Amino acid sequence: MVRVTHWITAACFGALLVSGFEIVVSHPRFYWGETGTVLEQPLFAIPIPSSRSTVPTGYGYVLPDQNGWSRSLHFQAAWLLVLAGVVYVAAGLRTRHFRDDLLPARRDVTARALLHAAAKSLRPATANEAGEWTYNGLQRLTYLGVVFALFPLVVWTGLAMSDGFVARWPGTVTVLGGRQSARTLHFAVTVLLSLFLLVHLAMVYRVGFARRVRAMITGRTGGRQEGP
Repeated sequence: MVRVTHWITAACFGALLVSGFEIVVSHPRFYWGETGTVLEQPLFAIPIPSSRSTVPTGYGYVLPDQNGWSRSLHFQAAWLLVLAGVVYVAAGLRTRHFRDDLLPARRDVTARALLHAAAKSLRPATANEAGEWTYNGLQRLTYLGVVFALFPLVVWTGLAMSDGFVARWPGTVTVLGGRQSARTLHFAVTVLLSLFLLVHLAMVYRVGFARRVRAMITGRTGGRQEGP
C-alpha cells in the first residue's frame, strides 16, 4: 500500500506542479487578506510574464492563456491526491507503519543527533549505508512533517480558495486571514513540498537511484524484502 500510494502521489504531485504553475502565470502576484487586484500593492510578485495583459509584470508581452485545462487538471489531481492520502494514512495506522518506520526515538531527535544526521546526509553514501533502508531521526521527522503538516495544509489552503467550500465553512478561510492569504500560503507550502521533493530525489540518487526505484515498484532488491 505504501508503494501504490507513493506512485499515485508522485503522479498527482507532478500534475499539480505543472497545472499550478500555469494557474500562477495568469496572475503571478500574491497578496494578503481577502482581496487582491492589479490596482493593489502585492505582498510579493514572481518576476515572470503573465498570460493576461491586464496584469502589470514589466514585460511587453503576454504568454498563451492555459487557465482552462490547467484548472481542470489541478482540481482532478488534487482530489485523487486526497484520496491516496486518506488510504495511505488509514493503511499506515492499521499496519503501524508510522509507529514502526517513521516515529523517531527520543535519542534520535536531540540537537546533536539531528545535526549528525544532517551532516551524514551530505557525505557520499558508503556501501553499508546504501544497503540500509531505515530512516534516521531527521528523515523521520521530515516525513512526518510532510505527511501530517504540509500535505494537510496544502489541501486546506486549496479548499479555502473554493467558493462552494468557503460558503459552507467560512471559518476555514477566515482563520487564514482571507482568500488571498490562503492563496499565498498555498504557494508557500507548495514551494516547501517542492524543496522536499528535490532533497528526496537527491537522497535516493545518493544511495542508488535505479535500485531504490526498483524497490519502490517491486518491493524487492536482490531477492530480499526492501523497506518503504
